[in-house]
Amino acid sequence: MPAASPGLGKVPALVLVAALLALALVCAAGPLTRQGVVRWELALTIVKWGFFLGAAAALAALVVVLLELLPRFRARLWVPIAALAIALAAITPPLAILAKAKSVPPIHDITTDTADPPAFVGLLPDRHRARNGFAYGGETVAAQQLKAYPDIKPVMVKAPPREVVQRAIDAARSLGWEVVASDAAAGRVEATDTSFWFGFKDDVVVRVRPEGEGSRIDVRSASRVGVSDLGANAARIRSFLAKLA
Repeated sequence: MPAASPGLGKVPALVLVAALLALALVCAAGPLTRQGVVRWELALTIVKWGFFLGAAAALAALVVVLLELLPRFRARLWVPIAALAIALAAITPPLAILAKAKSVPPIHDITTDTADPPAFVGLLPDRHRARNGFAYGGETVAAQQLKAYPDIKPVMVKAPPREVVQRAIDAARSLGWEVVASDAAAGRVEATDTSFWFGFKDDVVVRVRPEGEGSRIDVRSASRVGVSDLGANAARIRSFLAKLA
């Protein structure tokens, strides 16, 4: 195997180290937040650092790969290629998050009834402590939701409210939510869903009311922190109603 080019020296190895560090930053941010080692704001900053370092490493790796293709520079081509692959792996998740954020409105409280959203009761203390609070955002949020998620609507079923409440509890648990409170007489179920990677907590309240000979089901899902939920609350409501059906 030919010796490494004096012109490149240790550059390929340094680029590989930078790419590995970038990937480590992006991957570690979530678990560190979930375990309570860092706050979520710092975790997002860590992801940002990882992205910028990964982007720089990817650009540097691409340049080194092109140089390594020339006979005078050719040495260990696998090093910059590996660095490029790792750097791309580091910047892909942040880019995906950014693209998702741009595709949905910057809201974090979604409900099937924007005129009279289900209220938190058992989870009210947690919502008081949460940065996003417990109050619904009103017409501004409702208008953005209607435009982005027109399918988020109440569901009517033929079963009586008490039966639907139990079905709602079963559906929530089957989705991995923690059922925090339930009141069959009031027709209310409250639960918390914790995200897998970052451990973000979103709260859900299900309201069941009599409607003719059956019941009307309304759901509200709200994030405790963050301006945008990246569409997570709407997706959660869809999953729940599909499971309930």
